[in-house]
Amino acid sequence: MKSKILLSLTIAMGASSAFAAHHECGKVTIADMNWNSASLIANIDQFILEHGYGCDAELVPGDTMATGTSMIEKGQPDIAPELWSNALKDLLEKGVKEGRLKVAGKSLSDGGEEGFWVPSYLVEEHPEMATIEGVIKYAKEFPHPEDDSKHAFYGCPAGWNCQISAENLFRAMNLGDAGFDLIDPGSGAGLSGSIAKAYERKEGWFGYYWAPTAVLGKYEMVKVDFGSGVDKEEFTSCTTQEDCLSPKPTMYPPSLVQTVITSSLADKAPEAYEYLSKRAFTNATMNGLLAWMEDNQADGKYAAENFMFEHSDLWSDWVSADVKAKLNKALDNL
Repeated sequence: MKSKILLSLTIAMGASSAFAAHHECGKVTIADMNWNSASLIANIDQFILEHGYGCDAELVPGDTMATGTSMIEKGQPDIAPELWSNALKDLLEKGVKEGRLKVAGKSLSDGGEEGFWVPSYLVEEHPEMATIEGVIKYAKEFPHPEDDSKHAFYGCPAGWNCQISAENLFRAMNLGDAGFDLIDPGSGAGLSGSIAKAYERKEGWFGYYWAPTAVLGKYEMVKVDFGSGVDKEEFTSCTTQEDCLSPKPTMYPPSLVQTVITSSLADKAPEAYEYLSKRAFTNATMNGLLAWMEDNQADGKYAAENFMFEHSDLWSDWVSADVKAKLNKALDNL
């Protein structure tokens, strides 16, 4: 009789341990940054961690510097889904070295992207326009909005960090000598609006832009090849510096965009950590998702639910078959 009781207790304890292990994720806080791609990823993570891994996942407001600092000093939030790491490189390295943080992986697999762009329909007509030499050759295809004697290059809005690099590269490639005028669009909306206007009229457009963005999801653009490759030393020491006297051509290096989590979360929820290490988006995919958000005036939560319904081909690769079944069941109940 005693042996039967002991056996029953052992089985019960084993089942209890298994249950506890399955629900060890517990409470998880996720930084919901104040730009669309980051908010979308945060909401996707919340849905998957909650319904697939049994986490009590909560979104909290965040931004790059404040979130990174808080994760190191206070251990909260647990997850920064889209952290532009170059902005706090030293701080992150310190957090990882001290064992407080872990880099789960890249949230944007090909990194944040910057460059000079032209519409694809121009490149289809003149393939040379995919290069800076071709842009200069066909400079007349880029009408100036106010001066018929000049050609238009749309730069980065005044006051933005990218204004410096765009202006330096404009000088490095002697675009002024080729008849181009560097136009300040006044704002991000002004810059995106100039692309939309050109596309609607099938006119030429040449200027600075970045990805992932809704604009590059809506309008097919081609990044112009400077023929220089990426010179990281030149980019860091001169291209991005206001006092750069003799800039040289260099393509923009991709910006490192990572998912960073606290070590405590990685330790208590290894399966969730494994999911976060696999979850990544290409810029092309994210551009399309952002365009959908803008067209449908969707917030991060609504866009995340749409993503889960419409893109199981993507998120299925990030999770196990068991977790996929749980997520599909949760979607059926929405």
